[in-house]
Amino acid sequence: MAVKSDVTVTIDIQRPTPKLGFGKPLIIGSSATGMDYKTYYDLEAVREDFAPTSEVYKAAFSLLNQGDNSPAEIAVMLHKTEGETLADFLPKIFEKDWYFLVSTSSQKANILTIADAIEQNNSRQFFASSSNLEDLTAIKAKKYTRTTMFYHTTTDNYPEAAWLGACASAEVGSITWKFKTLKAIEVLDISTTELMAIHEAGANTYVTKAGDDVTSEGKTVSGEYIDIIHSRDYLVFSIQYAIQKLLNRSPKIRYDNTGIAQLEGEVRTILKRADLNGMIAHDDDGQAIFSTRFKSRSEVDPADREKREYNDGTFQFELAGAIHAVKVKGTIVL
Repeated sequence: MAVKSDVTVTIDIQRPTPKLGFGKPLIIGSSATGMDYKTYYDLEAVREDFAPTSEVYKAAFSLLNQGDNSPAEIAVMLHKTEGETLADFLPKIFEKDWYFLVSTSSQKANILTIADAIEQNNSRQFFASSSNLEDLTAIKAKKYTRTTMFYHTTTDNYPEAAWLGACASAEVGSITWKFKTLKAIEVLDISTTELMAIHEAGANTYVTKAGDDVTSEGKTVSGEYIDIIHSRDYLVFSIQYAIQKLLNRSPKIRYDNTGIAQLEGEVRTILKRADLNGMIAHDDDGQAIFSTRFKSRSEVDPADREKREYNDGTFQFELAGAIHAVKVKGTIVL
C-alpha cells in the first residue's frame, strides 16, 4: 500500500470565454477463482493463460494488434464469480499500475458500476463499447468525465481496446484521439444523420472519411476530450512526483527564495516537457504559453513557514488542443 505523498497538485480547466504507466491498459474480467494482477508483454504469453476464444484474449488481441502503436505491455485482473461482487473487486485495481481500463463485460449495469468507481477515484480512464443506443443514452446521462464509449454493431472484437492499442502508448499530449485507424475493426456504413445520433448519445464510432477508415471523435461521455483528461492527469502525477523526488534526495529544501526557486524549477521542467509533447500552445512568436508564480519567502504566511508548508506555488498554460474540423471560404473572381 503506497504512503500518501507530501505533495498535492490540483488543476482546474478554464475554458476560453466567446509512463505511473500513462499508456498501460488493464483488462478486467471474471472467473471462478479470480486472478491477481499480472503483466503481459505479448499475445503468446496471454495465450498461455487464456484460450483464444476467451474474452480476455479477444480484448488483449485488439490491444496488441495495432502494429507499432501497440502498447509495450498490458495487464489482466479477474474477480471471482462466486463470493465477490464487481463493486467489491474494483477497489483492488486502483492499487496497481495502469491508466486505461477495459472490461470484458459490456452489460450496462457493469459499465455503470465501473464508471462510478473510475469517476470517484479520479485518476484513470475507462473505455467500453456498446451496440445499444438506449444504453449509451442512459450512460451519457451520468455525465462521466473519465469514461469513453465506443458504438459499434459488433463489439465482441473489442473496438474500444483496438482504439486504446492505437493511441494509448503515444506521448501524452502528442495526439488527438480522432482520425485514428484501427486494425481488424470494420467501419460502419452509416449516414451523417446516424453518426450525429451516435455522437448525441455520448459515443464515438468508426467511419470512412475521404477514403480513410478513422475514429469519428475523441471524447469522453461528458463531451470532454480524452487527450485533455490524459494531459491533466499526466501533469498532476509528474509534478507531484518531481517535487516529491526533490524533497527525498535533498538534505533539506531551505524555506527561503533559493529553496522556493528549486520547487518552481521542478514545475517548469515538467511544463517544458509537456510543451515538447505538443501539449502547450505557442504564441505568435513561437513561444510556449505557460507561466509559473511562486511567492517569495517574504510573501508567504508566517504560519505556513512555522508549519514548514509551502502552499503558494501556481502555474498556468494554454492547452494546444487539436483541430477537429475545418471551414474554408473561397472567392471566385470573374
